[in-house]
Amino acid sequence: MVPAEGCKRLDVDDPLRILVRPALREPTLVLAFEGWNDAGDAATSAARYVADSIAAAPLAEIDPEPFFDFTVRRPRVEIGGDGVRSIAWPTADIRYGSADPERELVVGLAIEPHLQWRGYCDRLVRFAREIEVRRVVLLGAYLADVLYSRPVGITGFATPPFNLPDLGIGASVYEGPTGIVGVLADRFARDGLPVLSLWGALPHYISAQPNPRGALALVQSLARALDLKIDTGPLERLAAEFEQHISQVVANDPELAEYVRELKKREFQQ
Repeated sequence: MVPAEGCKRLDVDDPLRILVRPALREPTLVLAFEGWNDAGDAATSAARYVADSIAAAPLAEIDPEPFFDFTVRRPRVEIGGDGVRSIAWPTADIRYGSADPERELVVGLAIEPHLQWRGYCDRLVRFAREIEVRRVVLLGAYLADVLYSRPVGITGFATPPFNLPDLGIGASVYEGPTGIVGVLADRFARDGLPVLSLWGALPHYISAQPNPRGALALVQSLARALDLKIDTGPLERLAAEFEQHISQVVANDPELAEYVRELKKREFQQ
């Protein structure tokens, strides 16, 4: 994988800037977005864990200027170790690394944009075509009436060659308002790229963030779908500690404990 010299945009007016031009082998694009699509920070935590596990390096970024209302998602003032102040904008971070000796993963972490969703999706599709992506996996998480102590349920949407039953994933039957993940899944599919959209169901009555149990379930489903070897040991330990902490919180809150008991009764009666 040899980086190109300098940076390049897909065209001169394109806010998506490619930082390097590596020779990617059978690349899969994995995307997760903060916000409406990311209950318990599970989707972005999963994508970040995968990127870190392959020591992913910067590949591209998206200028937020056309896509954000900065009074809704404000830039941040940061002070570096040298005492110099700088502005950190909500830029999409797209990285790449070797999944194994024959394949690369391209992992994108971003914030759900506020504006120009169709234009935003067009740019990501053009980028995927530019780097010759072979398949796309989108990660999401939502709040549901589920037991916190049960394995996190994963549902999804897929186009061939992905097959949800073979992956042990239930098909989503959701209808209603959607986020950028749902729009991107439709856009990539219509453009002819194989798409797998994975969604974790997290308990709505647990507000603690991040939720490593949700992140773990998404990472494990992603690894099965792509036949990846990812060391999930550290994330499994975080998930176990999180579950123990939530069990203590429930035990110490009589009203919450009663609600959980009712959920268990409902589950048993189904």
